[in-house]
Amino acid sequence: MNQPAPYIHPDAQIHPSAVIAPFAYIEGDVVIGEGCWIGPHACIMNGARLGKNIRVFPGAVVSGIPQDLKFDGEVTTTEIGDGTTIRECVTISRGTKDRFKTVIGENCLIMAYVHVAHDCIIGNHVILGNSVQVAGHVTIEDWAIISGASAIHQFVQVGAHSMVAGGSLVRKDVPPFIKAAREPLAYAGINTIGLRRRGYSHEQIDSIHNCFRLLYQKGLPVSKALEQIEAEIPDSDEKAQLTTFLKRSNRGVIKGFETEMKDTDFGF
Repeated sequence: MNQPAPYIHPDAQIHPSAVIAPFAYIEGDVVIGEGCWIGPHACIMNGARLGKNIRVFPGAVVSGIPQDLKFDGEVTTTEIGDGTTIRECVTISRGTKDRFKTVIGENCLIMAYVHVAHDCIIGNHVILGNSVQVAGHVTIEDWAIISGASAIHQFVQVGAHSMVAGGSLVRKDVPPFIKAAREPLAYAGINTIGLRRRGYSHEQIDSIHNCFRLLYQKGLPVSKALEQIEAEIPDSDEKAQLTTFLKRSNRGVIKGFETEMKDTDFGF
């Protein structure tokens, strides 16, 4: 019995070691690297640039045309880094003339039913939980974790080593190194466990804590907190990473958690 074949456009560049399952659909302006596996009914569309050892599970659509009324057919790409896994029914749109590309870094896990819109830049080792929805022009830095069913507003930045709780609505920028939770989304402490797992020392984590005490526990405006961080906290890579993030934030960063109880906290 003959096995059903995938559709592969003759212009597609596919490494000989790549495996393309039956019923997969591969368009012409596509590059698929060494060791990739493209599952049945996955669609790899024009502009896709897949590195090495990438797995694309059934029903996923990589490099679809952007869901953006301003898109005018410009030639753009979707770049997927080595070792990344794209699970069932994920949709990833290619770029527009804003950035001309959508990028997902190396060794990421993009779980089922995630949508990554046009012109997003996602770093390395990022995890997007089931059904996370990422609007256009979003930047997510290395090692960030976005838990399931969260939605990220367009142009938002999520900092490295941060963790966003499930079901969150991310309307403002999330600084690096922290946990974010509650509604509206707020600072919920340092991502200490994640930082330890990635080799951060006690001294480095203490330095991060000291920065965020000034940012979130002194009641200061962000601009004043930034001044104090730069003046009072000893220089370190972590301090530089945080201050750089705060300076380039256009949407503003999430707030600290207000501990005062309100009637709405009890559903009244």
